[in-house]
Order: sequence, then C-alpha cells, then structure tokens
Amino acid sequence: MQPHPRRWLILIVLCLSTLVLVIDNMALTVAVPALAGDLGATSQDIQWILESYMLVFAGLLLTAGSLSDRYGRRKLMVIGLVLFGAASLAATFAADPGQLIAARVAMGVGGAMIMPNTLSILMVVFPDEAERRKAMAAGAAFAVLGLIGGPVAGGALIASLGWEAVFWINVPVALLAIVAALTLMPESKGSAAKPDPVGAVLSVIGMSALVWTINELAHGIAWIPLIVAVVALAAFIGWELRTEHPMVPLKLFRDRDFSGGSLSLTLVQIGSGGMLLVLTQYMQFVLGYTPAQAGLAFIPMVIASVAFNGLGAALGGKLGNRTTAVLGMLVMAGGFAVLGLSTPDSFVGLAVAQVVLGAGSGLAGPTAIAALMGAVPTEQAGVGSALNDTIQQAGAALGVAILGSLATSSFSSAMPATAPEAARRSVAAAVADPSLADAARHAYDAAMSTAFLGAAAGVLGAAVLALFLLRGRAVSSPSRPEAVSELASVR
Repeated sequence: MQPHPRRWLILIVLCLSTLVLVIDNMALTVAVPALAGDLGATSQDIQWILESYMLVFAGLLLTAGSLSDRYGRRKLMVIGLVLFGAASLAATFAADPGQLIAARVAMGVGGAMIMPNTLSILMVVFPDEAERRKAMAAGAAFAVLGLIGGPVAGGALIASLGWEAVFWINVPVALLAIVAALTLMPESKGSAAKPDPVGAVLSVIGMSALVWTINELAHGIAWIPLIVAVVALAAFIGWELRTEHPMVPLKLFRDRDFSGGSLSLTLVQIGSGGMLLVLTQYMQFVLGYTPAQAGLAFIPMVIASVAFNGLGAALGGKLGNRTTAVLGMLVMAGGFAVLGLSTPDSFVGLAVAQVVLGAGSGLAGPTAIAALMGAVPTEQAGVGSALNDTIQQAGAALGVAILGSLATSSFSSAMPATAPEAARRSVAAAVADPSLADAARHAYDAAMSTAFLGAAAGVLGAAVLALFLLRGRAVSSPSRPEAVSELASVR
C-alpha cells in the first residue's frame, strides 16, 4: 500500500483534533473557581460539570470506533468536530450550571467521535512501520503539550477574558481542523459489517457506569453503578463472543502484543493518571506556586517527553517494542521513586524528577501503543483505536481515584488528631488555617511520597507485563499483505 502523499499535513490535522480535546479538559480545571462564582454552582454542580463529559466520552468510545469503521473515519471525525465546536460555543452562553452540564454532555459525544479516528486514520495514511512510529511520537508530543499547556493557557485566558475563554478557544481550532480534514484527508472505512446495536447499548451502559464508579471511589464504593457496570460489561463480553457480527473483536486479546500493550498501558496510566493532580496540589499548597506557575513548572517534563518520543520511535524500530517499552517503564518507575523517596522543595528538584518521568513516558508510551495497534487489522482500525483509548481512559480515571485516595488517606493520618475534620480531609482547607499550615505541608509531603511510591509499583508491574507478553522483535504492522487485502478503498 502506497503512503498518502499529504500524510504529514494530515498528521497536523490529527494533532489539532487531539489537541483541542486535551486542552479543553485541562484548561477547565483552572476555570472551576471562576465559573462556580459566576454561575452559582454548588460542589455537586462542579462535579457534574467535570464528570458529565467523561461519562459520555468513555461510554461512547467503542461505539464511535465501530461506527467509523463502518461509515467512514473522516466522516465521523468531522461530525464530532462540528458537534464539539458547536457545544463549546453553546457553553460560553451558559447562564446556569444545568445549561453548562448539557453543553459538556454534547462535547463528550463529539469528543468520542473524534478521538478513535485520529489514530485509525494515522494507521491508514502511514502504512510504513518506521514512518508510523515517527507520526505516533509526534502525536504523543502534541498530547503532552496540550496536557501541560492547557492549565497555563487557561489561567492566562481566564485572567483577561473570564471562564468562557476556555470554551471559546475550542471554536477556531475545531473550525480549522474541519476545513483541513475536508480538504486534505482521505476517507477510509473497513469492510462492511452488520450493525451490533445490542453490543453498542451494553458498552455504553457498562463503560459509563464503570467510569462513574471509579470517580466515586474517593467518597466510597458506589454500589449501584458498580453492579450496573459489572452486569453490563459481563453481558457485553458474553454477547460479543457469541454474536456473528461483534462490534468489538475481542479475539484481539489473544494476540500477545495487543493484550500485553493493553495491560501494561493500563498500569502505566494508573501510575501517571493521578500524577498531575497530586503534584499540582503539592506545588500550590506546599510550595506556594500560583496556578500559572504550577503549569509552567511542568515544562521540563514536556521537553523531555517530546525529545524522548522521537528517540523512542527510533529505538522501537531497532530494538523492538518489548525492549524499548520495558526500558521506558523502568525509567518512569525511577522518576516516581525519586518523587516518592525525596522531598523536592525547589524547582530544581522537581525538574530533575520530571525530566526522568518525561523521558520514560516518551520511550514507553508510543512504543506500547505501536505494539498494540500493530496487532489490529487495518479494516478494524477504528474500533481498535477506540479500545486503546478506552483502556487508557479507564487507567487514567483509576489513577486519579487510586492515587488521590492514597494521598488523601495518608494526609489525614499524618495530620494532628486535634485538627478539624475538614482540615484533615483537605490540604486546601488545612493550609488556609495559619495554626495548621506547617503541619499540613509536612503531612502532604508524606502523602505525596505514599502516592508516588504506589505509582512506581504500578509502573514496575507494567514493565513486568510488557517483558513477558510483548514480542521481542518489532512485528509487521497491519499494513501487512493479508491485512491490506481486506482494506476497503481509501479515496
């Protein structure tokens, strides 16, 4: 299969599409105080503003990936960009929390239609394994840039234009991506298969309930969503295994590269998913950084991640997926150990730990994804990409819940027993009390150590899985002849 002549321009479109999703979610976190005051939002309203998007997004990923394979990946992505941009525009006019929640739900639907197609289109326009690795590394670098740059850009925009700016910024980016997609990008789809409405409904219910359960772990086990998640996902797996036309090809998990990449990425995301939450709070409440300063303090991680994404792409082709992924995960575990075993009370200490973490993630992440997606037939690239996104989203949500719970419980136990209950549960409330501020800072030091040592253990577990499950050599991609013969037209 010949590479697409405009593939590098198409990569820019795919990066823009991913960037708009990442920046929105990260920038919104710094907008919470401003929009809460303006809209009169309660704590429960804020929770729904943040989580309604994730519930819909995670629930629809698998269905959206399957639909894109059937009806066209570019088509679904453009529809998603239109919906995401329109919902972002509507969010700027929200007059109460209910209207903003409704806009966030619509943004979640649009995001679910965009996300799986970025990687599946990349697979189609980059059939060459070496070029695909470089393209994946560039995409990962853009995602990291948005992850860290979102809070910085959001803080600056909110200070001058108000909370609405974090939604306004999505509109021109989405418009640019739509025009570029229609102008530059080829349409592609998989072999026509019958729809699987039962699988779609069960996956939406099961994944939404699972994310809801994970998000509530900090407050205790939400039994009803947990039961719904277990029943719906078990029914989904049973149905997909016996139906003649499954929405999700679960047989992919029989492939060592797919199962090894999936499981190891889940553990990596659990380790790194809560890192920003814990480290950002440490910078602001212990070191006294402003939100903008905290965002800027992550620049060393961005630089290291971008640099080592490129190196990881080169090493993956030469050493193979297993060696490069395991090496990256071991380096990441070392970075978490540095944070857990020391108390970085200066920017230099934080920068060193972040460079190690960024280097490890740059080596491990794109390589593990390359191994995972290398096992996916090209005609199922959409649903394969959706599976990858779903796994990473679930891992990131688990990371926030697990590391957040570890930090909270460790902080509470380290605070004086005579401290008020609110101060023992929240570092923000504790540092606001001058008589407890020093004790709270020392307690959060201990909490951060506990959380990051747990993260190091999780990433080490990922390295062990990758070592035993991933193949030792770089394997041929889904552009191999038997897969290409099944690929529908790319026009």
